[in-house]
Amino acid sequence: MRLLSSFLLFPLIAQVLAQERPSDAKAERFDYQSDVARLRKIVIESLYSHRDVWLRELVSNANDAIEKWRVTSLKLGFPDNSPLNVTMKIVPNEGGSGGRIIIADTGIGMTPEELTKNLGTLAKSGTSEFLAKAEANKDSNKETDPNLIGQFGLGFYSSFLVADDVYVASRPPATKENPDPVQHVFASSSDAAAFDVYPDPRGNTLGHGTEITLVLKDDATEYLNEHKIRDLIEKHSAFSTAHPIYLWTTKQEEVPLTPEDEGYVAPKEEEEVDTTKEEEADTTKDETDEVANEKADGEEDDVVVEDAAVEEEAPKEIPPQVKTITVPTWEHLNNQPPLWMRDPKNITDEEYNLFYRATFKDHNNPIAYHHFKGDTGAGVGFRAVFFLPSEIPKDFWNSPKATTDGVRMFVKRVFITSDLGEDALPKWISWIRAIVDADDLPLNVSRETLQSTKFMAQIKSVLIKRFIQILTQISANDEIRYKRLMVGGYSPLLKLAAIESTKEQKKIVALIKFASNTREAVTLDQYIENRKTGQKQIFFLAGVGEKTEHLAKSLFVEKLTARGYEVLLLNEPMDEILFTQVQNWKDYKLQDVAKDGLQFGDEDEEDEKDKEAEAEQKTKYETLLTYLKAETKDIVADVVVSNRLVTSPCAIVANSYGYSGNMQKLMAAQHHKTDQQQIMEDYAKKQRNLEINPRSPLIAGLLAKVQELNDVEEGEEKDAMLEEELKEVVSIMVDGALVRSGFEVTDSNMFFSRVDRVLRRSLGVSESAKADDTVKPAPPVAAPETTEDDSTSETKEKKPLVDLADLDLDENLGDIPLDQIDQRAEAPFDTSKAIKVDIDDSGSGHKVGIVPTEESKWGAGSWEDKLEGDNFIDIQDFLKAEQEKIEKTKEAAAHDEL
Repeated sequence: MRLLSSFLLFPLIAQVLAQERPSDAKAERFDYQSDVARLRKIVIESLYSHRDVWLRELVSNANDAIEKWRVTSLKLGFPDNSPLNVTMKIVPNEGGSGGRIIIADTGIGMTPEELTKNLGTLAKSGTSEFLAKAEANKDSNKETDPNLIGQFGLGFYSSFLVADDVYVASRPPATKENPDPVQHVFASSSDAAAFDVYPDPRGNTLGHGTEITLVLKDDATEYLNEHKIRDLIEKHSAFSTAHPIYLWTTKQEEVPLTPEDEGYVAPKEEEEVDTTKEEEADTTKDETDEVANEKADGEEDDVVVEDAAVEEEAPKEIPPQVKTITVPTWEHLNNQPPLWMRDPKNITDEEYNLFYRATFKDHNNPIAYHHFKGDTGAGVGFRAVFFLPSEIPKDFWNSPKATTDGVRMFVKRVFITSDLGEDALPKWISWIRAIVDADDLPLNVSRETLQSTKFMAQIKSVLIKRFIQILTQISANDEIRYKRLMVGGYSPLLKLAAIESTKEQKKIVALIKFASNTREAVTLDQYIENRKTGQKQIFFLAGVGEKTEHLAKSLFVEKLTARGYEVLLLNEPMDEILFTQVQNWKDYKLQDVAKDGLQFGDEDEEDEKDKEAEAEQKTKYETLLTYLKAETKDIVADVVVSNRLVTSPCAIVANSYGYSGNMQKLMAAQHHKTDQQQIMEDYAKKQRNLEINPRSPLIAGLLAKVQELNDVEEGEEKDAMLEEELKEVVSIMVDGALVRSGFEVTDSNMFFSRVDRVLRRSLGVSESAKADDTVKPAPPVAAPETTEDDSTSETKEKKPLVDLADLDLDENLGDIPLDQIDQRAEAPFDTSKAIKVDIDDSGSGHKVGIVPTEESKWGAGSWEDKLEGDNFIDIQDFLKAEQEKIEKTKEAAAHDEL
């Protein structure tokens, strides 16, 4: 068998060996051939999912060029005081559509050879080569560390997404070897298989740097809009470079009018000054001086009179004459530095608030923020700052999906994406606003998406961890701000977080505060600190939408409150779901006081007298328990004596496998239930008990009545009236207990009917008395809406058509009094003879006839004229004849339709 296998494998081995080239064989080498233009188009269109990224790529290239020149000039000691910036100009075509966009930088520039090598070769990255050289010659001077973005050598080609033709003018800085470099131009079109490099006919216009001119495609004219360019810079490149980015634009300014301007009005000549007033003022001054001199000599004055100062009218201000002019200017687009790159110690609260409002477009300040940097342990460092909005977005609960715009992922200050894919934050924390800037991350070639790495999963964990830390600090140290968080909608979010995040559940639950019957807000840890001696349960009562004041008065907590126990009052939808999932908190069971299993913790300390009294009560009420079990078998599973009631006569309590009233409401609100879920829900609804309070006078009276009912001799029948009365009382009592316990009554109509009978008896009103049910009938059926012909000025009132078969006609209308057929007879109906049915009393009140109309065969006339002789027709015969005609017409129409 092995030999056979060897023979079978021998041809395959021979084929493999035959494919290898022998050392002495002659071979001819060929280069791969390709359609360069088509290949470039395929590469570009397959890399970029949206062509908006072209501006980000070109701005990133400009930043790299500037950084290369900055580092080179520092290392080589070139004195260069020229500004380092990126400029953009939008130049629409004159007298037609389309236009150009010019992007220039004052970076390192390129020689003709570098233009050919870097731009004429696909995937040739000059930045990667520069980084490799910089790494090899690295020194300790941090100022010479370049902040370079490019790495693939394809960013330039994104310009062909929006441009038919691209011109790149570039000039390198002067060096000793080349003191007067010549500015050259690289020119290429989107569908060309070749490119041109030639000296710039304009000469040296750049100094040093690069200028890219894009001749836009016909379908890319949207980029001629300044607002579009601003939005793209703000989204992708607002923080990508420390060097300013300018946009050439215009603004409106007001300047004074000159005599040469149209509408200029020369000012009026000033009027001569009134010298008379000045002379009077001088005279008054001299007199005042004389009086002062006399006082100095010791003379006394009986009266001192002071002249009031003469107020001169202020000259009227003449509004300046101005005109509005349009002034070209450079607009700084990235004037907000990347705040997360700064030291948090040097940043004020106001700076954080301004940054948050401007970046995330929120009118309110964040309620908290956290600025930090770190290393995930995967070898990638990062800086991050996240903010907690003062309010949860209003549309947060409208969708079960998590929002993807909360976290903005940057790599070297260039925005990459907000969609973190599988590593996105969960729904409960997706509303935070965060910026994460990584030193380096594996990107796809388009730099639009991140490749899934361990770093991304760790960033998710870091953000969640930091979020819990900052909330813990606020909860412990800032009660006012914590209340603002809860009012702003954070409370249900934390509960959702605890339900969904089992890993962080304990940390999150520890942050949540609940209302109680003794305190406004309390955490579970604070509850345990205030527990009673021997207490092993954390008591809570849930009621969705209920006010805590109402829950505190519930029959389920009356004994707990009376004894001084604290009960958590939960009124939000996720409260009971959360407590059901948590079940225990630090060895203390979370006990729903609306379900059985309630224990105070001091049951073992009860003396023998209390236990004997409890046993006697159960024996005493055994008769009532048996009776109630029979009467309520379709509503509850069992009837027992309660240990949780003080004043209330009874309560409906769910057992450990059943739903409380609150949970039953939550389950009823769910949709799309499976058959299995419905079966489980129906089973859980029946798992509840009726607990009676033996100290209630109502229960004691009910026991006496039951004993009276059963106190009959053998062979005698029970009092039927008493038995019926007891059934009614028990039904009302049980239905009332259902309502007070948070459940729905089985039949609400029957419940209120019983209450109505009890009220009647208490007021002495007959139970058989009925209310007057006479009501005014509805008007006749409205006439169908009709349309009028525009050419017809006269309008005719059309009467509604009434089918004879729809009229409730008696067999002999002639024998019916008028007052019983008025409503039937006054309703008009239209037939082929256009006859209107009406009533004729003729003084007798019993005759029925017809009223002819203008279209009828009898012609127009008064009522009395048509009741004599042959014109009178019995209405009974007439209606029968018309009924037959209508039926035949319907049959014919049905036949034609078929």
